[in-house]
Amino acid sequence: MQHSEEVREGAALRPTRRFGPRSAAARRAILDAARARFAADGYEKATIRAIAAEAGVDPAMVMRYYGSKAGLFSATVGAGEQPADLSRVPREEMGRHVARLLLDPWEGGTNSAEAAVLRAAPTHPEAARTIQATVARRLVPALRGAFPDDPDLETRAGLVLTQSVGAALLRYVLRVEPLVSMDYETLVASVGAAIQHHLTAPLPAPGGAPEGTGGAHVANDTISSFPDRGGATGRAQDTLR
Repeated sequence: MQHSEEVREGAALRPTRRFGPRSAAARRAILDAARARFAADGYEKATIRAIAAEAGVDPAMVMRYYGSKAGLFSATVGAGEQPADLSRVPREEMGRHVARLLLDPWEGGTNSAEAAVLRAAPTHPEAARTIQATVARRLVPALRGAFPDDPDLETRAGLVLTQSVGAALLRYVLRVEPLVSMDYETLVASVGAAIQHHLTAPLPAPGGAPEGTGGAHVANDTISSFPDRGGATGRAQDTLR
């Protein structure tokens, strides 16, 4: 039965079925081709036919293994990755460690699939769902190893993403200054300070700041913990005032 590319692209994101070792080589070739095509063409322009041709397989085989272009897209992002083990990271170093864990692939240029996700997410719901799936599959389990009893861990994981995804989008995708030319260690330390706050500080009560604090104090304390670089901290505080 023939399927149009439009139907394939619009299909719902479905979990990948389990297949035996005999199909491993074909599935690996498909994922490699998909990663290359999504990185080069973007989500919208990459097609099942082009990916299948690059992998040397029939398009029907791609559909059999991954169900839809959205399913294939999700698989390229999470292929072969397991949640990081954060259980032995000292609590006071967690923010910087998580920042490096999330940003190192961007700095090293080894995350073409994630770059395609960020470019596509604003206009393609399936790409946005891939980000959500990545949080559920990798980030939350990793943080659970370090904070097993935190009832707000999913909320904290979302706040962590505001820092890491925001930095990645501005530095590596949109290439906004001064983030593009910022020293990488300064970026990691700054993003890490914000992540540390999100992971360990009391969460604000609904409709307000944490008990005994004011929202402005929280913001200024977070900013003041960032490494200064040519007076950047002072200028940022002046802007907030």
